[in-house]
Amino acid sequence: MDADPTRRLTTKDFDPDVLGLFDQYVHGQIDRRGFLSGAARLVGVAGAAAVLAALTPRFAAAQQVKPGDTRLDASFVEFDSAKGYGKARGYLVRPAGDKSQLPTVLVVHENRGLNPHIEDITRRLALAGYMAFAPDALFPLGGYPGDEDGARAKFGALDQAKTQQDFLAAAACLAARKDGNGRMGAVGFCWGGGMVNFLATKLPGLVAAAPFYGMAPDLADVANIHAELLIVLAASDDRINAASPDFQKALKAAGVKFEVFQPADTVHGFNNDTTPRYNEAAAKEAWKRTLELFGRTLVEADAATVPKPS
Repeated sequence: MDADPTRRLTTKDFDPDVLGLFDQYVHGQIDRRGFLSGAARLVGVAGAAAVLAALTPRFAAAQQVKPGDTRLDASFVEFDSAKGYGKARGYLVRPAGDKSQLPTVLVVHENRGLNPHIEDITRRLALAGYMAFAPDALFPLGGYPGDEDGARAKFGALDQAKTQQDFLAAAACLAARKDGNGRMGAVGFCWGGGMVNFLATKLPGLVAAAPFYGMAPDLADVANIHAELLIVLAASDDRINAASPDFQKALKAAGVKFEVFQPADTVHGFNNDTTPRYNEAAAKEAWKRTLELFGRTLVEADAATVPKPS
C-alpha cells in the first residue's frame, strides 16, 4: 500500500488474494480472526492489520449529503409487517417543501443493515427528486449497531424468510403513501441487490429495479417480473457472476426488458465510496444509468399519463 495519506487507495493497492479474503469476511464466510490469519500469511501480521484498517469503511469521508441538509425532509418511519417480524422501520427522505406526489424508490442496504452509507444514498436519491425509503433489516434486532463487525454478526442472526416479508411490507407501506405518484422503483447493493431481484419477482407493481451485484432470484419466478431491470455487475465477482448467465437467459425467455452494466476493472462493492473497492468512474456511470432508468420509468412515464391542458 502507498504510504501517502493524501492519496485515495484503490483495489490496485492490494494483493488480489487479500481482496478475496476481504470479500469472504464481508459476506460472513470467515470472521475477523480468519481474515487476519489469512492475510498475515500473505502480507505479514502487521500488514494484515493495516490492510483491514485500510479496507474498513470511512463513512464521514465519503458522505455526499449531510443528515441535516435543509433541502430535505428526513424521518424514521415504523410500519407493520404481519408476516415478518411484526414491526419494522425505515428511513424516509423527500425534497423539503415539495407538496407534489413524488415518484418513489425503495433503497435496500448491504448485509450490514441501514448504515450511514445507505442513509447517504437515500438522501442522494431524494435530492434527485424522489421519495426514497430505506428499510433496516436489523431493526427487529435493535437496528444498525454503529459498527460493521457488530452489524455483520447481527445480520447472521436474522430469519431471512421473515426479513423478506419485512421488505415486502416496506414496499406496501411506500406504495400506500398519498404523497407518492403510484410508480415505484428499487435499488439495492450486494445483499440488497439480491433482495431487489427477489422483490421484482413478487411485486407486479414494481416499475423499475437496479440490483447492484446481487444474487439472482429463483429462476422459476423470473417470469413474474414486470419491472425493467438495470443489472449492475462487477467485472471480478465470481460468487455473483456465476449465476448471471442463467438469470439473463431466463429474463430473455420471459420477455423482461433489461440491461446489463458490467464495467471493466471493478470488484464486488465498486459503488460503495466508503472503501478502496470503490471505482469512481464505474460508480458514476452506474449511478447515471440508474437515475436515467428511474427518470424514464417513474417520472417521464408518470408525466405522460397526466392530461395536457386544452
